Amino acid sequence: MAGRKPARMYRQIKSQSYTRREYMGGVPASRITQFESGYSKGDFPIEMHLIAESPAAIRHTALEAARIAANRTIQKKAGSQGYFMKVHVYPHEVIRENKMATGAGADRISSGMRNAFGKAVGTAARVRTGQVVMSIRVGRAHFKEAKQALWKAGLRIPNEFRIEVVRGEQQS
Repeated sequence: MAGRKPARMYRQIKSQSYTRREYMGGVPASRITQFESGYSKGDFPIEMHLIAESPAAIRHTALEAARIAANRTIQKKAGSQGYFMKVHVYPHEVIRENKMATGAGADRISSGMRNAFGKAVGTAARVRTGQVVMSIRVGRAHFKEAKQALWKAGLRIPNEFRIEVVRGEQQS
């Protein structure tokens, strides 16, 4: 396990957000491809939110994995016209890493912490406590499937979460 970094390395918010891409040579493109899916013009009475319980930085790969898991789960049951899903956060913050050489002879070629600005390795979205990360709107028939979809999405983000059900004005 030598050389591997813990999974929670970028989870904590430590300093100011770094978003100035023009000063860096090449930031990897965000993995998240689309932020809305399903039938956007549908009039769905039930809306559910996936809400962050603590402040954290969610990497773009985790957001994409959560979106795929939720979309696949709800689309199997409700079809492409039976729901509308939206990812509310965007990965603005650039994550940098000062890669260290490991292995035999690494001490001769490594410069340690000299000029340790780091290379851009990805992007992340900063979320606050109580911020909506993702939401799904569905009809009453697919309530359980939508809740299951958000649960599966929440398991893929590196944060505690809760699912909140918001009832629309059509439902009495």
